[in-house]
Amino acid sequence: MDKFESMRAFTQVVETGGFAAAARQMGLSRSAVNKLVMNLEDDLQVQLLHRTTRKVTPTPTGQAFYERCGAILADVEEAERSVSHLQTEPRGQLRVNAPMTFGTLHLAPAIADFLLQYPDLHVELSLSDRFIDPIDEGFDVTVRIAQPPTAPSLIVHELCPAPVILCGAPTYLARQGAPATPADLTHHACLSYGHLTSDNQWTLIGPDGPHRVTISGPLCANNGEPLREAAVRGLGITLLPQFIVASDLQAGRLERVLAPYAAPAIAVCVLYPVNRHLSTKVRLLTEFLQQRFGPHPQALSGRLSLS
Repeated sequence: MDKFESMRAFTQVVETGGFAAAARQMGLSRSAVNKLVMNLEDDLQVQLLHRTTRKVTPTPTGQAFYERCGAILADVEEAERSVSHLQTEPRGQLRVNAPMTFGTLHLAPAIADFLLQYPDLHVELSLSDRFIDPIDEGFDVTVRIAQPPTAPSLIVHELCPAPVILCGAPTYLARQGAPATPADLTHHACLSYGHLTSDNQWTLIGPDGPHRVTISGPLCANNGEPLREAAVRGLGITLLPQFIVASDLQAGRLERVLAPYAAPAIAVCVLYPVNRHLSTKVRLLTEFLQQRFGPHPQALSGRLSLS
């Protein structure tokens, strides 16, 4: 069985909604397309399609397989073009994952510009603050704001640093007083990133070395925007990447506290599975993001400004 031909037949049936339309697209007979799909189901030992007299739809398993098939076939098509030199422009699907706030503020306009440059590409952009496994979840490119990971299965490119700032609203600091040392944070309302636990801690590094401070407060969240909003409203002190709070610091809605102290360094990184390193579309997007966001932080604009 030609598995790639069977996968192409299956994806055409899903996309066109029937065997006859798929047969016309592929220049085959209806029975030939049906046989290709049946062979694929027999080989996988699963039912991929619900067949009725009126329509054909994928089963849940078929839908999941269809999504992976699209990426695989696009990669095969791209590899064939790169060898034959028939086409210089990248085509096909590119699955990208990124954190919610950074994705909304900065990656979304970058992706729009990237697509204007490469109109035959189709990007599926997934924004989530959930820590994902790029390989298990099938992403071609992942943008992550963290300490650069070290994993043999991933290739990592650091784009630029992402400083983390400790800050609070002038109204809160006037009411409660500004902390003079990291230990003073134990007496303040702290707005924390992550999950609500009894031993939530912040690590700060200063001239006198690192400090681990157990903090508590009225709000924790798995996204920086609610914490920024709560801090601006005077609910407490928060520790967030500068690209989230830069405009509030510039406008005076927030003030930096404990300026000699900083959180451990993190960076904006692009990472992708090792088996994607020969993909033209992955390489082009990585190079585009490197030019857009690094290596010089001052090249960044707006709320991502590091100045």
